[in-house]
Amino acid sequence: MPHRHFNRRRLVAVATGVVLTAGIGLAVPASAFAQSRAAAPATTTATQTPLVVNARWGGHCTYDRIVIDIKGYIPTTTVKRVSELRYDGSGRLVPLAGRYFLEVRLTPAAAHNDAGQSVYKGPKLQKIYLPKLKGIALTGDYEGVVTFGAAFNTYPNYSTFKLHNPERFVLDVKHTNVC
Repeated sequence: MPHRHFNRRRLVAVATGVVLTAGIGLAVPASAFAQSRAAAPATTTATQTPLVVNARWGGHCTYDRIVIDIKGYIPTTTVKRVSELRYDGSGRLVPLAGRYFLEVRLTPAAAHNDAGQSVYKGPKLQKIYLPKLKGIALTGDYEGVVTFGAAFNTYPNYSTFKLHNPERFVLDVKHTNVC
């Protein structure tokens, strides 16, 4: 019988160790576990200002599309109708022909790096000949706000959404089927 008692003791000790180890693992916050695994200080894109690196466009059968490419996370983005397009800071009129205009505002965002060098590789001012979209301009990169203007000859009926990996903001302007 002493031999049997020793095995039971051993089994209880091992089981207790397993239960305690599992319990301690559950009690440690996930953030502490993640910090203990990090070899170097982590930098997250959520704490850095997103960089606007490009703007492009395309014509489709039933809509014209503007895509704004972003490095980092997609910042708060608003689109509003404006009576004219003006450059941020100077207030000068943007020379895009059109009767209707949309302003796209991304904040916080920048089109330049910390050294002040432009990271934006897209058009600064571009005439476009699509069914709805007639032009696009980078109208501002000022104090954490990047703005674009888009020009149209007819009233733009639009929708917006975000795409990920890579990060993009999309603006679609509907038109009659041209295909």
